Amino acid sequence: MKTKWTLVVLMISGILLTGFSAETVSHDAKIDLINEEFPEAKQEVLETFGAIAQSIKDGNLDKLISFHAYGPKFTEFKNGEPRNGDTANEAHERTVFGSVTEVVKFDAKDLQIAVYGDVANLTFHSDFELKFGEDVVIVNDQITLLFVRTTDGWKMVHEHHSPLNKL
Repeated sequence: MKTKWTLVVLMISGILLTGFSAETVSHDAKIDLINEEFPEAKQEVLETFGAIAQSIKDGNLDKLISFHAYGPKFTEFKNGEPRNGDTANEAHERTVFGSVTEVVKFDAKDLQIAVYGDVANLTFHSDFELKFGEDVVIVNDQITLLFVRTTDGWKMVHEHHSPLNKL
């Protein structure tokens, strides 16, 4: 009988100790989403942004569209107009970038990437010169691109474009 009680006490002790140690590990493993830099993810987002820029320069609209996670949660703000969704964004991207005959300049100034785990916010000031036939359009905007990590890489789920005031 004494052996039985000893085994029961040992089993309960083992369960309790394992439970406490698992709780301690999970508590210690919490990630500081605000202050952690996530350098590998930042690099992935930067490479994705570079691929987006290249798809625009190459005029590869299908590739450009592939960097978007279109669906009911996708949103876009541009030029002070009301928010639009995935269908309007895709139509706009195809119309505008499908009409570009040459990318003269495509610079992203003051680029900043902030990663929050599986979400990343990329902001910059655009310094773009795009040719539409013989017409050159200069785009100096404040741009925010919100990305989510998916099984297919980082995808845009929100875009915000607004004119950049001249300093």
